[in-house]
Amino acid sequence: MAQRQQEPLRGNVTDRANDPAFIYFPENYRWSMGLLLCLSGAPWGGAEVDEVNRVGRALRGKVGDDASWFEEWARMGEFVEARGRDELKKGHVLTASTCLMRAAHYMQIGERFYQHGPRSAEIYKRAVKAFAEGAALLRRPRIEAVEVPYQGKTLPALYVHPAPEVAGTKPAPAMVFFDGFDITKEIQYFKGVPDLAARGIGCLIVDGPGNGESIRFRGLPLIAETENYASAAYEYLAGRKDVDPKRIGVMAISLGGYYAPRAASLEPRFACCIAWGAQWDYYETWRKRFELLDSGTVPSLSVPPEHLMWIFGVNSREATMKKLEGFRLDGIVQQMRCPFLLTHGAGDEQIPLAVAERLHAAAGSKDKTLKAFTRDEGGFHHCQVDNVTVGVNFMWDWAADVLKPGA
Repeated sequence: MAQRQQEPLRGNVTDRANDPAFIYFPENYRWSMGLLLCLSGAPWGGAEVDEVNRVGRALRGKVGDDASWFEEWARMGEFVEARGRDELKKGHVLTASTCLMRAAHYMQIGERFYQHGPRSAEIYKRAVKAFAEGAALLRRPRIEAVEVPYQGKTLPALYVHPAPEVAGTKPAPAMVFFDGFDITKEIQYFKGVPDLAARGIGCLIVDGPGNGESIRFRGLPLIAETENYASAAYEYLAGRKDVDPKRIGVMAISLGGYYAPRAASLEPRFACCIAWGAQWDYYETWRKRFELLDSGTVPSLSVPPEHLMWIFGVNSREATMKKLEGFRLDGIVQQMRCPFLLTHGAGDEQIPLAVAERLHAAAGSKDKTLKAFTRDEGGFHHCQVDNVTVGVNFMWDWAADVLKPGA
């Protein structure tokens, strides 16, 4: 298989030898971040260090070959899935649950870089099925597969129930959690959602337009008007008897730093907003990225650049840039009024810290916080992928302070 051009590191971190983060493939930013993304799910059952290392070792000598990346992760996912199904036959329900959900995570980590043909579609569907079966066996937290009505269709979602001993018997607060540029609801679960539930806050993880199942199997491309599907998610939660409609917040990760602030600015019913990583002008971000690509330099990206055209449902750069014209927050976030938390890695190589500072300054909320994670404290890479627990603890504690579960 032909290998991709190896991707040089760019952005804030240039001294890779002294980078305190666990960088598995020093010569390739995207692959290193992809492996870290998987490994960062370990605290919540999304990864086993030995299994991740086995995949990484199998990929040495193949760095940049995304077809190999896909196959090795799929192979490990299938192996762990088979173990889970064997344990289920023996009546070992908890073991089966953890294996099936972890297997789903591995499969989707592999598929993120390689959506080509029936094999990748098969693996993705297999991952969704394995996660759903594992989640149904899980005792805590309770995970419910749901569909969110949206413009005559539905958006696939997971509702993770709050811990009853904290939430009590009254309707509980909840957060709507949207994906980013290239994440899925199953991967999102392993980004600390069980800890949010443990604090007594429910979480609706949604594959919005352009993400997850919505782009792969439902023909819903990415749109700029995030308030449309965010309002649909709000309505779904507000219609549940176990959710307090006055305590529903919205959050999103990475490119979600555009999704969530826009939604909270234009949908006033949201009680709070968390941007897990900043955005400001996504058109300008990609204009600069395309300049680098045209010069023969690959910018620091989380997925291959052609992913952008795919999620928009277009086949040219010109059409892509036309779509991106709507992805600007200036003139919108000034309308935000709810409490707003923005977290960002001070060494984020994809989106500079200056972007976060600009978004924070422009937000119209009186109660607004910018938390920039530093090299010394950890979590200083993109969306704290180098230490997700640090970021999660800060965000979830903030959410609990604002939404007051158990009250």
